[in-house]
Amino acid sequence: MSLSERPVESQRLHRTHLPERREQLGMTVREADLSLGLNGAGDGLLDTTHFDTVRFPPPAWAIGTVAAAVADGTTAYTAYRGSDEVRRICSGSVSGLMGIDVDPSRNIAITAGTQSALFAVLSALVDDGDVVVLADPEYLFVERMLRFLGADVVRLPFVPCEEGLQPDLDELERLSRLGIKLFVTSNPHNPTGTVLSPQVIRRLSRIAVKNDFLVLVDELYCRLVYDDIPYTHLAAEPGMEDRTITLLGGSKTESLSGFRVGVVVSSASVIDAVEQTLAMLCLRAPAYAQHVLTRWLVDDSDFVSQRVSQLQAIREWTTEQLLSVPGLQVSPGAGTAYLWPDVSGLGLSGLEAARILQQEAGVVVSPGYQFGPSGMSRFRICYARDEQQWSRALERMTAALQAASSEL
Repeated sequence: MSLSERPVESQRLHRTHLPERREQLGMTVREADLSLGLNGAGDGLLDTTHFDTVRFPPPAWAIGTVAAAVADGTTAYTAYRGSDEVRRICSGSVSGLMGIDVDPSRNIAITAGTQSALFAVLSALVDDGDVVVLADPEYLFVERMLRFLGADVVRLPFVPCEEGLQPDLDELERLSRLGIKLFVTSNPHNPTGTVLSPQVIRRLSRIAVKNDFLVLVDELYCRLVYDDIPYTHLAAEPGMEDRTITLLGGSKTESLSGFRVGVVVSSASVIDAVEQTLAMLCLRAPAYAQHVLTRWLVDDSDFVSQRVSQLQAIREWTTEQLLSVPGLQVSPGAGTAYLWPDVSGLGLSGLEAARILQQEAGVVVSPGYQFGPSGMSRFRICYARDEQQWSRALERMTAALQAASSEL
């Protein structure tokens, strides 16, 4: 077979297309993404797959902190796990946030955003054939990364409870007795917005300790929680400080996305492994941008409180507008800036709804199939947007969905 006839993509990369979803989608996940033109750019449409950092800019100190590091010029090269100074300051802030003792030399690594943190952690810990339990639904790139690494991925459903959707811990306990290496989820949960209850966190910790597995929890939205809902850090539970890998960062609540810095907090052995993968992946997080973490979590409670209040107001009227479409189901979670509408009552799939919203309303949403098998009738939107622009977009979206439903 000649070079022109051989596939360029590796089999490892091909696994990330999730070809097993053909039965549900009629195509691979990669083919579905391409059919919607989902390349992260938005292509001139209103893109609700991320936060609007113009309407919700970063704190005033962010640019000045990075500018000072650039002007200094001596910190362009840091340790692979991040600047010693940044880790020293940041570890104190993170200790206060999480309620655990974070040693700056042993328990923390600075990464090129939480996306890089996620891949660095998984590639440091997961071998071919390892059984990894992944929440369903869950952030769209986690399963793709796990498939790339050759993991045996088992999806764990979220089930309705008094506190909203919560992971099915009865099923997790059954699976863990069979032997698993890792459980991966997020809290607050992406895409549903649910906040894991203190009772769920306590039971999850007991299951992990009893059955001897690690838990990777993405806590990127831990400061974006509404209605005084209690938030519990898994790593602070008995027996979990060295068993938990926590991903943190300011990219969402504090709008630091473009600075590309995140944090991994875990045991010394995990951080040592992550440092090795970071060195291969990107050498180090952007060295000058790392310095925004010296101000993150420091004297910004008023900033975060105001932001949460603004987003909560947008969440309420966004939900009200979407519920004006007969048959559309929307149940806001207690955290994040996402909604996870169900279009099954409209006679649509999430893929069909995403296509209609692009073509008829000029709005890009994240189709639910990206987040797992349970998302086939859903889509995700981020409502952290300029209110006037978003109001007009919602009018177009609701009109398009209602018209599509009426035509069926």
